[in-house]
Amino acid sequence: MTTAEQAAAAQAETAEETHGVTLTDAAASKAKALLEQEGRDDMHLRIAVQPGGCAGLRYQLFFDERTLDGDLFRDFDGLRVAVDRMSAPYVSSAVIDFVDSIEKQGFTIDNPNATGSCACGDSFH
Repeated sequence: MTTAEQAAAAQAETAEETHGVTLTDAAASKAKALLEQEGRDDMHLRIAVQPGGCAGLRYQLFFDERTLDGDLFRDFDGLRVAVDRMSAPYVSSAVIDFVDSIEKQGFTIDNPNATGSCACGDSFH
């Protein structure tokens, strides 16, 4: 193997794998503002899927300072977003937005992988 091939192989090994979740500009801006408000620059946004709710699965969005083995990352204008390997298939191609209107304020998730949800909208399957 040539030196150039060795360098390319080493770079490929150290490159982070990414996940398929997309954050809108509004969602990324809001998450960054929340982190700045807390004075934390050592955390990233974690998106996870956990068992729970009446439909079987529930989204978890929270700030995390940990990096778990197998985490997948993407950067959105300086905001790092992590998804663990077990959650990644459930949220692949999902779009996370932040809505701020009279009727609703908060993060929303449009997930093409969800085949249904409960009546209260708190969980999916």
